[in-house]
Amino acid sequence: MSEGSRTVGRMSTAPLETVDLPLPVVGSLSPSRAGDFMTCPLLFRYRTIDRLPQAPSSAAVRGTLVHAVLERLFDLPAVERTPESAAELLAPEWAKLAAAEPEVSALFTDETELAQWLTSAKALLDGYFTLEDPRRLDPAERESFVEVVLPGGLRLRGIVDRLDVAPSGDVRVVDYKTGRSPGEAFEGKALFQMKFYALVLWRTRGVVPRRLQLMYLGDREILAYSPDEDDLLATERKLLALWEAIERATQARDFRPRVSKLCDWCDHQAFCPEKGGTLLPWPDVVPAPDEAEARHLEAMQRAAAVD
Repeated sequence: MSEGSRTVGRMSTAPLETVDLPLPVVGSLSPSRAGDFMTCPLLFRYRTIDRLPQAPSSAAVRGTLVHAVLERLFDLPAVERTPESAAELLAPEWAKLAAAEPEVSALFTDETELAQWLTSAKALLDGYFTLEDPRRLDPAERESFVEVVLPGGLRLRGIVDRLDVAPSGDVRVVDYKTGRSPGEAFEGKALFQMKFYALVLWRTRGVVPRRLQLMYLGDREILAYSPDEDDLLATERKLLALWEAIERATQARDFRPRVSKLCDWCDHQAFCPEKGGTLLPWPDVVPAPDEAEARHLEAMQRAAAVD
């Protein structure tokens, strides 16, 4: 056999190129769906597994409108970011929202009621300008979609209202709230959403946000917190334990109601045993672990970009 023929079958000793394969996703959580389960497991089931529709409310739609105006405000040159400019954005942003989601127009019986509602939205925008001066800001990101898959396969994702980055590299996570600030006993629950976002940003960008800031436009208050790595690791452990509890409840088909003051605003009281309703039978088709949350995030993205 010739030398040439002897070398044809030799295996190459060159190192193989490594390929980073995506982690298998076992499920997904956003801050709102995680909050649903912590508030009431049955509410989580009805929203995520049964996928019962939620009737729009004037308060929720007003929040969507105010968020849209505040996002568009930063499209303007800095010198034009004034209360007057924000007020001028209300009507066109409402028109976009009503065109994208025609059912919201049915919330108002006549033009007078709509005008009063728009005035209440303007009051919230006026409240924003008492908390900061947008002419002095240059946000790095607005309505930013963030996500990460943790080592165990749990996907965390959501939409951050605003990210500010200082020249030093410090990151501030900002979220607008159109309600009133929580009492001291409930501040931890309010900050959970912000720690969720901070965890995702840390895991994806390697930076722990310096400041988490909730801006409550209803009573013109700011709730701020500076997390550290221990905070975010504790949040990660909490989310993993929460997902394990969701999986156990799904396997057992047992999502029990938890009564609280929030029950009065629940759309599903007719199907809640604690409210005299009849529990719905377990659905024949259960969405895949990642599917229900994907639908929820798509809805959030549509609300964030009503044009």
